Amino acid sequence: MSHDKLAVVVKGWPRLSETFIAQELVALEEAGLHFDIWSLRHPTDHKTHPLHDRLQAQVHYLPEYLRDEPTRVARAMGAAADMPGFDAAAAAYAADLGRDDTPNRRRRWGQACVMAHELPQDVAGLYAHFLHTPSSVARYAAILRGLPWSFSAHAKDIWTSPDWELREKLSGLHHGAAFGATCTAFGAAHLQGLADTPARVDLVYHGLDLARFPAPPERKLRQPGDPFQMMSVGRLVEKKGFDNLIDALALLPATLDWHWTHIGGGALDAQMRTRADAHGISDRITWRGACDQPEVIAAMRAADLFVLPSRIAADGDRDGLPNVLMEAASQKLPILSTPVSAIPEFIDTGVHGVLSDDTPATLARAMADLAADPVRAADMADAAHARLTSDFLMQPGIAHLKKRLVAMLAPK
Repeated sequence: MSHDKLAVVVKGWPRLSETFIAQELVALEEAGLHFDIWSLRHPTDHKTHPLHDRLQAQVHYLPEYLRDEPTRVARAMGAAADMPGFDAAAAAYAADLGRDDTPNRRRRWGQACVMAHELPQDVAGLYAHFLHTPSSVARYAAILRGLPWSFSAHAKDIWTSPDWELREKLSGLHHGAAFGATCTAFGAAHLQGLADTPARVDLVYHGLDLARFPAPPERKLRQPGDPFQMMSVGRLVEKKGFDNLIDALALLPATLDWHWTHIGGGALDAQMRTRADAHGISDRITWRGACDQPEVIAAMRAADLFVLPSRIAADGDRDGLPNVLMEAASQKLPILSTPVSAIPEFIDTGVHGVLSDDTPATLARAMADLAADPVRAADMADAAHARLTSDFLMQPGIAHLKKRLVAMLAPK
């Protein structure tokens, strides 16, 4: 039997907010990689992207809560005790539990036992998206089965995980990953500094598959006095900074005929709507909720400015390089964002868009300035599109990932 199959571990499948994962997995599958998906959670979104329909891989759902499938979990734990890697895996789990004795940690171990028990014999390696929970499950399962594992790290998983855990997942002496990829130079430098060798972590930008997007529209140059249509795409969570943006919208000059559309769901939905009501600007805002990719692109083609006021949350969470910025650039939509994390890796402020401080007054000035100078905004949108097509396409990253994964799966 050919031992060239991969098991891909994800938090949930499918998820509207993780288009970058769907794009990558579809591309890897179409490049000839064989894998199944192992999801820690069942889907909660009511919509999917067209990308999700393209994936042919089989999806397996692990017990989201161990109590919900006690027979399946008990059978797997009994089988795990007889696996050659059980002693090493149990020791790794015990060491982690001693520093993180939480229900989540215990669930990771149970899910790993189920995965190790149910993995087909032709699986030769594991690959996890996100370096926190999915990588813990992949690491324990890989040790149990005596298989290599690898990961792709993104944002929250890097910045909210404790250093001890990251170091051990990046150490050969602690059953660490054969290799890891991350989507920003900012994140790569941080992880390389924690790894036993910098070569264990690669910088692999997600990039964009332009074949999924229409060519940018022929935009008629907006006049300074025309209505100004702004939009944002992002979950309503602290790190996206939409509270400051709503406060900034309330500061825009009365002479500016503006409207803002938000796409995305999130825990702060009611709070953000209440904030807009308190400012008396709700009649200028459209809350569209979760949308699929075609709906997002259609909104981008109709807008005059894309705004993403990202910031570092209180718990350290932050964006990496949000794909929505590249999607906006694909449609030559001018961009206003903030110089957080890896956003400056794509946008040089004043060249490809504007990166502003995230205080409401500063954001309001930046929006008003861009509304007043549509020629400058269009020039920066053209430059962002050129940067996207020259340096941030998907194909180079997929080729690199495939090479790394194939090497990991090769018989040793």
